Amino acid sequence: MNDWPEGWSDDNRGPRYGRGSAGAQPEGARVMRQVRRGGPAVPPASGPGAPPYGQGVPRQPSYVDGGEGDPGGYDSGYNTGQVYGSPGGRGPGGGGPRQARPAPNWRRRIKVTSITLATVLVVTTVGTYFWADSKLNREVDLSTVIDRPEKGEGTNYLIVGSDSREGMTDEQKKKLHTGSAEGKRTDSMMILHTGSNGPTLISLPRDSNVTIPEFKGSESGKMLPAKGANKLNAAYSIDGPTLLVRTVEYNTGLHIDHYVEIGFAGFANIVDAVGGVEMDIPQDIKDTKSGANFEKGRQTLNGEEALAFVRTRYALAGSDLDRTKNQQKFLNALASQVATPGTILNPFRLYPTMGAGLDSLIVDKDMGLWDLASMFWAMKSVSGNEGTSMNMPLAGNAANGNLQWDMTKVKPLMEQLKNDEKVTVSAG
Repeated sequence: MNDWPEGWSDDNRGPRYGRGSAGAQPEGARVMRQVRRGGPAVPPASGPGAPPYGQGVPRQPSYVDGGEGDPGGYDSGYNTGQVYGSPGGRGPGGGGPRQARPAPNWRRRIKVTSITLATVLVVTTVGTYFWADSKLNREVDLSTVIDRPEKGEGTNYLIVGSDSREGMTDEQKKKLHTGSAEGKRTDSMMILHTGSNGPTLISLPRDSNVTIPEFKGSESGKMLPAKGANKLNAAYSIDGPTLLVRTVEYNTGLHIDHYVEIGFAGFANIVDAVGGVEMDIPQDIKDTKSGANFEKGRQTLNGEEALAFVRTRYALAGSDLDRTKNQQKFLNALASQVATPGTILNPFRLYPTMGAGLDSLIVDKDMGLWDLASMFWAMKSVSGNEGTSMNMPLAGNAANGNLQWDMTKVKPLMEQLKNDEKVTVSAG
């Protein structure tokens, strides 16, 4: 027997799910019943004429759904599962679970990232090219050189180290032990040949006995008479790069395609910019004139030390010939240091190195960045034993005391270079 009022009967509450329920399915959204206040309470009647139990009782608050049948009710929206600020609910129909975010389109993301990186790379490369190209000092006009040999196969560079002190302060001259001589002279000269049979680097001793032929003055434009037998470096002192090229071509029969020159200060700056160059010093060296003071063994040379090393002459037994060998060895090591991923792929090292090098180099008017890069890669190959390095073959001293070339070897050597053949001639 149930003494609860009818409104609390279990039979009238419908099927339920969960504790104490016989229903097999979860019940729907629970309704938040709303309270409706009726009119003023009326005391219940009493006595013999009173209505039966439950009748005449004051109207109690009723809990209604507040739907269409009760427009005056308060609807909070709670029973619909609606989230405030979201008119459609969580699902497509306004109810149900929240939809999952779509998976990211990785293929599209990778494509966009690749295109962006490629664009940045292209813009950076093009910008770097034009920046570097604008810094090249194209001062030498080889078109003024007269009576030039016919161009052969491959490419020939004349690489010159000058003792120019231009732009150096007195403090720098003292630090680098350069002295204060006016003008400039060639301190070292090399022919670099590149072609299909590997690069060949040939040092030309500055005391080589050569003939300085007639030439067109670089400033006057007038034909000037030959100077006859003289030291090779005298050609540069007389009329600069163009007469030096003219003299080398006249005495070798080899066409020079490009001219590259670097002075004392520029050489030291390049070495410092690249972070120093590691060298294996073959012997103890002490030379007060160049400032060299080295112990035998492997060590890293800074710009000042490197310049002292390549200029050392009087501390070596073979004098100028040994010096040219050291110059070749060092330039090969420098090229290897510059042409490494650690320098090329590191902008903090690449740009200072390029800036120092391009500011210091003097090249011919037809020289491009690609030609310059090819020259450095060729020198790197020589240092990696993929090419040949040698001195110009010598036969002893000439009558004037200068070094005489051995023409029985020089002539076939120049023919091999001109035809881009494998070099078989040795300096010994």
